[in-house]
Amino acid sequence: MSRQATLPSDLGAYAVRHGLTVSGARVPLPEYARLLWSRRHFVAAFATARLTSQYSQARLGRLWQVLTPLLNAAVYYFVFGELMHTKDGVADFVPYLVTGVFVWSFTQNTLTAGTRAISGNLGLVRALHFPRAALPVSYALLQLQQLLISLGVLAAILVCCGQLPQLSWLLAAPALVLQALFSTGLSLVLARLAARTPDLAQLLPFLLRTWMYASGVMWSMAHLLKDDSIPAGVRLLLECNPAAVYISLMRYALIDSYGAAGLPPHVWALATGWALVAGIGGFVYFWLAEERYGRG
Repeated sequence: MSRQATLPSDLGAYAVRHGLTVSGARVPLPEYARLLWSRRHFVAAFATARLTSQYSQARLGRLWQVLTPLLNAAVYYFVFGELMHTKDGVADFVPYLVTGVFVWSFTQNTLTAGTRAISGNLGLVRALHFPRAALPVSYALLQLQQLLISLGVLAAILVCCGQLPQLSWLLAAPALVLQALFSTGLSLVLARLAARTPDLAQLLPFLLRTWMYASGVMWSMAHLLKDDSIPAGVRLLLECNPAAVYISLMRYALIDSYGAAGLPPHVWALATGWALVAGIGGFVYFWLAEERYGRG
């Protein structure tokens, strides 16, 4: 009798009876969250290793972590502040601009890294069994580590411009936590989409550039919204823009002259809502495709 003839007709029942499971099968969401938490040391180590190796070939090494946003801020200051005069009417324009650039860079880099989280680690995804969400989360943690280093430079710039530390600076902590949750959730969405549609990585820079211009990184959103010719729908979109919300909160916390008048209505509710919707929704959306990553 051949070996094939000895196999049972119902292989699925045979596998269950002997404790076998489908490789890479999607587990229930609570179990998936527990598995991800159990891999937290891997997530932290992966992020740290990536951060260390990211600038290993550059002569200035990790100094580029702060030089890149500083150079961007210098370019934006020259183009928008000097040539286009967006600094007119904005008190403390240098702290205003640098804060916006540093905060925006965190979201931008997190989303860009998210598109490569799965597609750029297919060997790891196919070789090992672990919650795939660990990859985009670790990339988000990498960007958060970079931001925390950059915040030291931002603080020095603020002090040099006369913005001395005060109690309001403590508001930056919850604002950053909410922004990190929002950015991580959106990164999970992009990681899933880019895993099936690699062209998204080519399109994303154009989408992010448009989003940046609509977020008041280089100019005052409050001054723009004073224009009565702006349609009510566009005004609402600009006020509820999550990137603009988080940038406004950081400016409010760090810059003396940036008062509550520059904040969108119900700003903390908006910031919390965006963080919860993106964070929870992105995690669930990514989990729904767990068994498809690395296949095909």
